[in-house]
Amino acid sequence: MKLISKSPLKGIIEVPADKSISHRSIMFGSIAHGTTTIKNFLRGEDCFSTMHAFQALGVAIEDDGDVITVHGKGIEGLRAPKQALDVGNSGTTIRLMMGMLNTCPFETVLYGDESLSLRPMNRVILPLQSMGAEISGHAGTEFPPITIHGSSQLQPMTYEMPVASAQVKSAILFAALQTEGLTTIIEKEASRNHTEEMILQFGGQIQQDGKEIRLTGPQQLKAQAVTVPGDISSASFFLAAGAIVPESEITLKNVGINPTRTGILKVLEEMGATLSMTNIDEKNQSADITIQTSQLKGITIGGEIIPTLIDELPVIALLATQAEGTTVIKDAEELKVKETNRIDATCDELKKLGANIEATADGLIIHGPTTLHGGSVSSLGDHRIGMMLQVAALLTDETVTLENPESIAISYPSFFEDVEQLTTK
Repeated sequence: MKLISKSPLKGIIEVPADKSISHRSIMFGSIAHGTTTIKNFLRGEDCFSTMHAFQALGVAIEDDGDVITVHGKGIEGLRAPKQALDVGNSGTTIRLMMGMLNTCPFETVLYGDESLSLRPMNRVILPLQSMGAEISGHAGTEFPPITIHGSSQLQPMTYEMPVASAQVKSAILFAALQTEGLTTIIEKEASRNHTEEMILQFGGQIQQDGKEIRLTGPQQLKAQAVTVPGDISSASFFLAAGAIVPESEITLKNVGINPTRTGILKVLEEMGATLSMTNIDEKNQSADITIQTSQLKGITIGGEIIPTLIDELPVIALLATQAEGTTVIKDAEELKVKETNRIDATCDELKKLGANIEATADGLIIHGPTTLHGGSVSSLGDHRIGMMLQVAALLTDETVTLENPESIAISYPSFFEDVEQLTTK
């Protein structure tokens, strides 16, 4: 596919709904009692994987094209699926369901596509096994398919997270919701807290003191009305484009600004970007964000900010190619276990376009500014790599062709249309 080439971006768009919250709204609605309604649900492939999985578990879920309605009967209302559950490419779906299904009195097998089948699951399997879960990967490995032998015998635990991971934390919390006693999670660094917030939203009880999270189970949840804000991870590609494509100014409407997700905004500000927020809605944790072409400088990104921007690091690396000086990204080993090894994927694909970038064991080093040129690149089946490369193409008049552009539909089906809408050619 030939990507859209150099052009200023001007205008107003509303990015797709937050993927993390969309996933969890289906999950919480399915195990709550009563009817949950979900507005502004992300209709992307990953989130549909979650919806279809819970429908296969016996949950009645309706979609009229505007509102998703979930008829929850509690976790005890889930039923044994007639066949193994296909979760597609969705790591969130498989990892969170691994935590949830351990107390159900039936066996469940979870599998995905070729990419997901290569993603390691021991970071979830091992802590769940410590709680007494009977869960294992394919043929004794840590890779999908994952088999869960449901049991009501889970035990609470205190678990120190070896890495900052919202998916691992969420899997443990879903298990703890159905386990009698106090489960304590001690985070290495604070990761996105959508699961904790939605436990409270659905009437549950959870306490947090610094990096220590405590939940006493079992708990019953109550259905809610959920409105999903725009996804800051999807917005990040336009935030980056607005900052580095000459003569650009973009306003992004209704973007989620949960504090555990806004690392990209802090990085942009530290790099010197010109951005502002208006129409801030504190209850819905959303705002309109305007970004303009800016003179950026290189910075060092590491430590506790990494979990708040882990999905945005590929496009931050692209930002750094246009910044004055050297940018260092470190403490980001988590990038290696995403849809691709995003450290290597980001480095390899941007090098093809002329970037001065090198991979390290836990991140990237980028020297800027550099003039990018055309070339043939690939998403490698990773939606975020594909979108980052389209933003890179906006920096050159030369032709950039992208292999596997269809992967972008996983989180942002209308991405290319929105880029085209903002171009002024």
